[in-house]
This record gives sequence, structure tokens and C-alpha cells, in this order.
Amino acid sequence: MENKFEIVGKNLNELEQFMLANDQSKFRAKQVYNWVYLKSVKAFDDMTDLPLSARELLKEKAQLCSVSIRDKQVSKDGTMKFLFELKDGSFAEAVLMRFDNRANLTACISTQVGCPMGCTFCATAKLGFVRNLEIDEIIQQIFLIQADTGLKVTNIVYMGQGEPLLNFDNLIGSIKVFREHFQIGARRITVSTCGLIPQINKLAELDFQSTLAISLHAPNQEKRQEIMPVAKKYKYDELISTLRKYTDTTGRRVTVEYVLMRDVNDSVDDAKQLAHAIAKLKSNVNLIVYNQNEKSSYKKPTKEAIQKFKYLLEASGKKVTIRLERGADIDAACGQLSAKMKK
Repeated sequence: MENKFEIVGKNLNELEQFMLANDQSKFRAKQVYNWVYLKSVKAFDDMTDLPLSARELLKEKAQLCSVSIRDKQVSKDGTMKFLFELKDGSFAEAVLMRFDNRANLTACISTQVGCPMGCTFCATAKLGFVRNLEIDEIIQQIFLIQADTGLKVTNIVYMGQGEPLLNFDNLIGSIKVFREHFQIGARRITVSTCGLIPQINKLAELDFQSTLAISLHAPNQEKRQEIMPVAKKYKYDELISTLRKYTDTTGRRVTVEYVLMRDVNDSVDDAKQLAHAIAKLKSNVNLIVYNQNEKSSYKKPTKEAIQKFKYLLEASGKKVTIRLERGADIDAACGQLSAKMKK
């Protein structure tokens, strides 16, 4: 069976070449482009300003995307969790979040099937690593969310399954597509990494203008390597030094992500050590309350511990936010829904 031409992920020039090769005008390609990227159309038949012949051609020789929605969960707080089935039968996940009744809609998307990093507190790590997502598979997550909900995604965070910087070329390529085709500005895109030093240096060379978020999660080398195996290769002090060079080169602050886990990394001493470690780093801190689940021995910190930790970091001069807990009543943590499907 002949593979159909996949629309979502293609630029205008590629769409024009396809339409011309099938005896359609360039103008038709522009119409298709607008339906896909500006309106997230669900089906070719909905492209109402195309003549019937063009729609029939598209149905015969093209498909909107190869990724499909296999499952969807909706939390009482409005958070939506999507399980996507890929063309090889693998699964990837994304989450759509709305905060404080604002117009902004943030989509958290995946870059890999599973993850090779092995962080001990992460549900995705338990899935192991399967493969990188292709660039179209990254892009189609946003398209399908918009097509399913009828909503416009305004912010993207690469914080779903996988380590984005291990899929570097597809990461950068997908950001370009989101900026140019979906009209999502660079400053509305955040990439989260465990701290791969060579790739962070590559981002600095590219003068990366989106937000870089560092999953630090520990106040020192000893604790970090206990919960994040990557720290055995890329040492704590070297990572902080690399980040300082990055901020100097790009002029952009980084976001330090820190998952608070009870009796692991949430003590007053931990907060003081963290404040000292990042004192000279141009950064904001995002504290994340651990999403407790029955598969893990880690526990959620007490409210008192969370507030003390925040106070001590703020006292050191850092801007600190506590990430609102979203989707607590659904499988919102990355990897939970995939694990269920794998069973």
C-alpha cells in the first residue's frame, strides 16, 4: 500500500509541490496550509473553500497526520491528558493546562517514547527508552490537541516524556515550525532538560531565545546523583558553571526546576544549599510538589516544608513560584497513562 502524503508538519513550499504534482494550483496549497495551521481542521471535507476535486484528491493521496488520539482524560480542574498512538503502535503523552482562568493555554508535549535518563522519581523512567519521536510526531501533538478541543495553544513546554536535548535536531526543527506555522512566539516556548552539558552549549551557540528549564531537583552533587543518574556524568558544579555561561551568551534567564520530595530534598538545609549553589546564576526557581502515586515510595512534602523552602530561596533574592498542582485526579504525571496502556 502506498504511503500517503502527511500534511501536518509540512511547510508551505512542500504543500505547494504536492499540489502542483497533482495538477492543483499553488493557491490551493495556501488554503490547505491555513486550514491546518491556523484552524486545526479535523478532516479534509471541512476545508469548505476547496473545490470538491481538491478535497477528493487529498482524501485519496494524503492524510492529515499519522498520530492519533488513543485516550483522553479530563480533570475536574480542566486539565486534559492525551495519550497518542504513533504509527508504529508506540505511545506518547501530552497534557493541556489552563491556569487561573487566564486565556493562556499551555501544552506539555513529549519528545521521546519512554526516557533513557532513569530519574528515580519519574514515572516515564519506569517505561524504559524506546525511540526518539520524529519531528512530525512532535508537531502533531499540538495539532491534535487543538483539533480535538477547538482551543488555541498559546504556550508550549517540552516537559513530557523523554529528554528533549537527546532529540536535538527534531526539537529545534519543531520549535521552528511552532513559531512560523502555529504562530507561537519563542518566548512562549520552554524546553526542560536534565542538564546535558554539550547540548546546552549547542543551544548557547544557536543564541536560543526560548526559555531553558533545568531539572535540578537537588541542592548538591551527592543528592543529585542519588536520584538522577545523569549527575554521575555531568557533575553539579560543572552544570551550574555551564548554565552561567549560557545566560551570559544568550542574555536569557534559566528556570531552575526543583521537585520537592518529603525527607529527600525538602529540608531547611537543602534550601540553604540550593540558594548558595545558584546565587550567581541568572535564574528563577519553579518549585514542584511531588505528584505522589502508588508505584513510588517518594512522598509529597508538607505544606510547612514547601513554604519554608520558598521563603528561604526568596530571602536569597530569587523569584520563586510553586507550580500549581494540576490533574491530580487523573494520570497526569508523564508515563502513567502509557504504563496503563502498555499493560
